Amino acid sequence: MTDTLAQLSESGVSVWLDDLSRQRLVDGSLARLVAERHVVGVTTNPTIFARAIEHSDCYDEQITDLSLRGVGAEEALRALTTFDVRWACDVLRPAYDASGGVDGRVSIEVDPRLAHDTARTVAEARALWWLVDRPNLFVKIPAAKQGLQAISACLAEGISINVTLLFSLERYDAVTEAFLTGMERARDAGHDLAGIASVASFFVSRVDTEIDRRLDRTGGEKAAALRGRAAIANARIAYEHYQRMLATDRWQRLEGAGARPQRLLWASTGVKDPAYEDTRYVVDLVAPDVVSTMPEATLSAFADHGVLPPGHIRDTYGWAHQVLEDLADAGVDYGDVVQVLEDQGVETFDASWDDLAGKLTARLHASTSARPGRTDDSGEHA
Repeated sequence: MTDTLAQLSESGVSVWLDDLSRQRLVDGSLARLVAERHVVGVTTNPTIFARAIEHSDCYDEQITDLSLRGVGAEEALRALTTFDVRWACDVLRPAYDASGGVDGRVSIEVDPRLAHDTARTVAEARALWWLVDRPNLFVKIPAAKQGLQAISACLAEGISINVTLLFSLERYDAVTEAFLTGMERARDAGHDLAGIASVASFFVSRVDTEIDRRLDRTGGEKAAALRGRAAIANARIAYEHYQRMLATDRWQRLEGAGARPQRLLWASTGVKDPAYEDTRYVVDLVAPDVVSTMPEATLSAFADHGVLPPGHIRDTYGWAHQVLEDLADAGVDYGDVVQVLEDQGVETFDASWDDLAGKLTARLHASTSARPGRTDDSGEHA
C-alpha cells in the first residue's frame, strides 16, 4: 500500500498531531503515531486539555496529590498540563534530534485570558518554559495585537514560540515583523539563534465556516460558487508572504547568524462542512517547509485516501488573489471576518479554560473531602 503520510513528509510538510492527553501517553498511542504515522510534533490548546482532563481518570492520582498539598485550581491546571507536555516532549525528542531541532516540538499555550496583557503573557511564557524545561517545547502565544510585543520579548530571551490564532494576512505580516525583531534582539544579546524556533499557526477551516455562512446569507449563484474557497486562498497567500520574507535582506542577515525561519503551520485542518472532502485542508496546502497539524481523524483520512497535488503552491497565487477579490465584490468584508474569528478564538479558549478551572476546583475539593481522617477547621474529625 502507498504510504501517503510518508509522501507528504517527503514533500516538505511536517506532520503534527493536534491532540494530547495523559491517556495517549499512558497507553503509548502517541508513541505509535510517531513510529507508524510519521508524526513529528504535537500541538495542544485549552479546549484539548479541557476534554482530556474532564474525560479521563488518568489524572486522578495527580489531582489527589495536588489536593493534599492545598494547590488551587490555577496552579493545579498548570501542573497537570505541563506534566503531559513534558512527557510528550520526551516522546518526541528523537524526532527533535533527528531533524536538528526543526521538528519534534510540543506546544503548550499561555493562559488565553492573558491574550490582551503583554506583561502577564511574557511572565506566563517564562513560567511555562521553566516548568516544562525541555528544548523541544513551543510556548503558544495568541496573535492578538497585544501579543506581538510578547512574541518579540520571548524570542529575544531564547524562548521558542508558536504564534497561534492567526487568520489575517495583515496580522501575519505583523507577526513576521515581531519574529524578526525578536530574533535580532536575541542575536544582539548573544543567544545561539539555531536553538530558537518559531512557527506561525494560520487557522484554515474556520475561515471557510465564517465566510460560507455569510455567502449563504447573501445567496445567489455568484455567492454559491465562492463557497469553500476562502480558507485555501487565504493560506496560500500567507505562504506567498512567507516566501517574500525569506527574500529580504533583513532575513538573510539573521539566517547568516544561524537563525531558522518562522515556518507556517496550518491549524484547524479538520473539515467542518460534510459537503467538503475530508482531506482538503491538507491536500490543498502542500508546500515545502510547512507544518500541517491534524486531529487524528484527519490524519487517518489522509493516510487512507489522501492524494498529493501536482505542481507547486506558487502556481496558485493568482487564483488565490482572485478569490479574495471576488469575495470582496460579493460583499464579504475580509477585515471584519478575520477580526470576528480572532475574537471568537480567544473567547472559545477563555471559556474552555474557565470551564476546566471550575471543574478542577470541584475535583480538588472532592479529593480533599474524601481523604481518610480529614478534619474540619476546628480540628474535629469530619
